[in-house]
Amino acid sequence: MRRTSFIMILTFVSMLLCSASSCDKNDSETKNNTPMPNRKVKITANSQTFTATLYDNATAKVFQEMLPLTINMIELNGNEKYYDLPNSLPTNSSNPATIQNGDLMLYGSQTLVLFYKSFSTSYSYTRLGKVDDVTGLDSALDSGNITVTFEMEK
Repeated sequence: MRRTSFIMILTFVSMLLCSASSCDKNDSETKNNTPMPNRKVKITANSQTFTATLYDNATAKVFQEMLPLTINMIELNGNEKYYDLPNSLPTNSSNPATIQNGDLMLYGSQTLVLFYKSFSTSYSYTRLGKVDDVTGLDSALDSGNITVTFEMEK
C-alpha cells in the first residue's frame, strides 16, 4: 500500500514539474510556428513569384535581416531545394514528422531548405516560415538546381 501511494505521489510530482518546465514538445513547436504579422517574404523562382510568411522565432528574424538574398539552390531527393548559408543561424530544431509542401526550414545551423513536396521525415529542422499558397510551387522548383530570390514584400 505504501509503495502504491509513493508511486502515485511521485507520478503526480513529475507531472507538475514537467508542466512547470514546459516539457510538452508541442508547446515549443507551436510557439515556433506562430506567423509574424507583416513578415511576408517574396520568393521568386523560374519567373514565378510566391509569398511566404515568416514565423515568430529567432531564426526567422536573423534570416529576415539577410534579405534580399539571391542564391543558387541545389536539388535534393525530388522534393526540396537547399543552400548552405555562409553563417550559422540560431536553431530550435525539432522533428516535424511530416514535411509539408511550402515549408521553409533550416537544417542544422546553416542549410536553408525550401520543400516543394510533402513527405514523412525522421530529420529535425528549425522552422523559418511557410509559403502561403503552394499552387505551382512544385512545377516552379522541380527542375534541378535553380536560382531563387528571397526578399521582403513591400
